[in-house]
Amino acid sequence: MAGKVTIQDIANELQLSRNTVSKAINNTGTLADATREKILRKAAEMGYKQFAYLPLFQEEPKELPHPDGKREIAMLTTCFLSNSHFSSMMMDRFQSEIRHLHYCLTIHRISPAELKARSLPASFDRERTAGIICFEVFDYEYAQMLCGQGIPLLFVDTPVMALKPQLKADRLYMDNQVEIQNFVRLMAQRGKKRIAYVGDIWHCQSFYERYMAYKEAMEWLGLADSLKYSILEGCAAEEYSDILQKKLQSFDRMPEVILCSNDFLAMDVTRALQRMGCSVPKDVWLCGFDDSQEASFMTPRLTSIHIHGQIMGFTAADLLMTRIKEPSLNYRTVYTETNLILRESTGDHEAKV
Repeated sequence: MAGKVTIQDIANELQLSRNTVSKAINNTGTLADATREKILRKAAEMGYKQFAYLPLFQEEPKELPHPDGKREIAMLTTCFLSNSHFSSMMMDRFQSEIRHLHYCLTIHRISPAELKARSLPASFDRERTAGIICFEVFDYEYAQMLCGQGIPLLFVDTPVMALKPQLKADRLYMDNQVEIQNFVRLMAQRGKKRIAYVGDIWHCQSFYERYMAYKEAMEWLGLADSLKYSILEGCAAEEYSDILQKKLQSFDRMPEVILCSNDFLAMDVTRALQRMGCSVPKDVWLCGFDDSQEASFMTPRLTSIHIHGQIMGFTAADLLMTRIKEPSLNYRTVYTETNLILRESTGDHEAKV
């Protein structure tokens, strides 16, 4: 098809509504799996911008060799991943992609003792494992141990890498800069000056990048004085909403806008504000990151930055499978697109920016 392919073009080809196609591509709303699959296949076939750079949806994918008969991809994680976590949709697509290549996925939780000892999970079987994909593995020394195992390895997000040697592995992130700065710019255009950031910036590389993107935008816009309203402490023994309430009450003025490092922190902020007698969006505007299922169900519905879980799943499969096939490749760091979704918590009706 000549020219730039649009969502409307895909809708016309499939004789579906533009809204239905948008839900499938942006991973929002509820659709039948068959409908979603059909739309994504057509988008890849037509060269839609989000899919054109990956060899997706091949009808008869070329099977990759299984070195030494190893057919397992091990997912390592330090926590249980709920359906609300962006990785749930990502792993569904990742598992689908590797299944076409006759690999299976095994899941291994790293216990606190194993994390401290820098040892592999007891359930992990090296003799059967062709590659490793890591979620929520944010201990740098543990990550370094994994890099030394000689097994093809992909990190989905990493420990904070500032002033540390780079990990000898492929790394996949969502874009943590563009839409954060777009949000700050938009708030400033609406006359908001006291824009705060909430989140433990040392939790992981993505949280660190989100804060740095916010900080740069505030400085560029001449709003650096408002950086003092940010809350960068991590969770302690207390409920985090209690920590947030104490910190907010210590400020000389309430922030006009609070940008959170993820949606679940935004929920903690909402609870803290409610106990202070403040409401969203009447007194404070609020934005999260992830666009979790809860973002659309909150009252008011939460403005958030949407992570494309399926695109991350496609990309993760491509990175790890090519690493298995060509272990000598240079290590790669890949970012996938994110999108700002405006909702009621910033005084908006739902809109993608």
